[in-house]
Amino acid sequence: MTDDATDDARERAILAAAVPPNVRDVCATLSAAGHQAVTVGGAVRDALLGRAPGDWDVATSARPEQVLALFRHTIPTGMQHGTVTIVTGRGVASHVEVTTFRGEGAYSDARRPDHVVFGVPLVEDLARRDLVVNAIAYDPANDQLVDPFGGRADLTSRVLRAVGDPVARFTEDGLRVMRAVRFAAKLEFALDAATEAAIAPALPSLAKVSRERVSDELRKLLSAREPSRGLVVAARTGIVASILPELPLVDVAAWAARVDRATAGTRLASLFAPLARGQFDDVTVRHLDRDVAARVAAIAKALKFSNAEADTAGVLVGVAHAARWDAWNPAETRRLLAELDAKLRPLAIELWASDRSQPGEPSIAAKARHALDAHEPLAIGDLAIGGKDLLDDVGVPPGRIVGQVLTLLLARVLDDPALNTRDQLLAAAHQLVLELGG
Repeated sequence: MTDDATDDARERAILAAAVPPNVRDVCATLSAAGHQAVTVGGAVRDALLGRAPGDWDVATSARPEQVLALFRHTIPTGMQHGTVTIVTGRGVASHVEVTTFRGEGAYSDARRPDHVVFGVPLVEDLARRDLVVNAIAYDPANDQLVDPFGGRADLTSRVLRAVGDPVARFTEDGLRVMRAVRFAAKLEFALDAATEAAIAPALPSLAKVSRERVSDELRKLLSAREPSRGLVVAARTGIVASILPELPLVDVAAWAARVDRATAGTRLASLFAPLARGQFDDVTVRHLDRDVAARVAAIAKALKFSNAEADTAGVLVGVAHAARWDAWNPAETRRLLAELDAKLRPLAIELWASDRSQPGEPSIAAKARHALDAHEPLAIGDLAIGGKDLLDDVGVPPGRIVGQVLTLLLARVLDDPALNTRDQLLAAAHQLVLELGG
């Protein structure tokens, strides 16, 4: 047996073991009715790479109405595009999406074909896909691999190539350039030279793609182990300038490396971190920069990130500057933490820790971590007394003065947590009431 035949047999064995029983049954039913049926796309690719596959998609020569007739429980998901969902059991996990082999017309909106044509051969169906590694098919009923464009060789070489003419492939659907850099990060593959060179000519098509689609791809890219593998290419080819023209990128490598170091909860903030003001802007900022926070949140929302994602990223970037100084003392650190909601404080520490603009971990990260670990008081709710104590024990009259006194007490405790005892705070409250004329 030749090496190629050995590799083919090994890969078929991998796929035969990986295809779920319900997907195999769907393919067997279609095949028994005289139709070709294959698994295709990301699940095939990931199984061959030894990764856990996601959803298994089936492509078939059967027309949508023929698929509907063959199965008892179906959902006409997208009949105009040839897609039917087969329900093989309980829950969404049992659903198998089946799409008819199709050719496509022009993409006048740079996102979806104007029309599709059913009845094309499998190779033509594979030819419309974006990347060669996503154009590999496996027929479980007949144990056959179909790889007309050399996708398995690309998996071995760890390279991403567009199917056919890269410029045509990317220009017809602008989202494909985002998918290319996302897969570069997810798979940790390199784009071949011709495929990367085709990105810039396709940027006008990317500009036509809905921001929801763009943010979805960006979110997936940021979830990769090393987003930098896609972000550096995205910056180099103009994708970043297209989707985030507000982002000032001076040192792309350092920016992308920081995103890699960031935790899952701070990846989006790290992406926007160059918008933070700090020592390089000749601005001394010791508090939450609300202007920056609002600007970042607005940019993220324009990209159709959720309000929660955008607002969190904005606040975190609004304190990102804190990592740029070594002179933070414990009291200053507590005052900055007090400006943040409790749920954002650990994320702020994670963001600071990912900053390597200075040697070693930023000092504020360690100081802030100590403050949280020691449960130091950072909010009015952490004080040893509350509004009822002021009313009952100090005789403060109801009204705004209660909040004023508590705010002033918190300021003292932020300076010195040792003052956070009932007796000391009540004594201080008496004095503050006199000063405030209460």
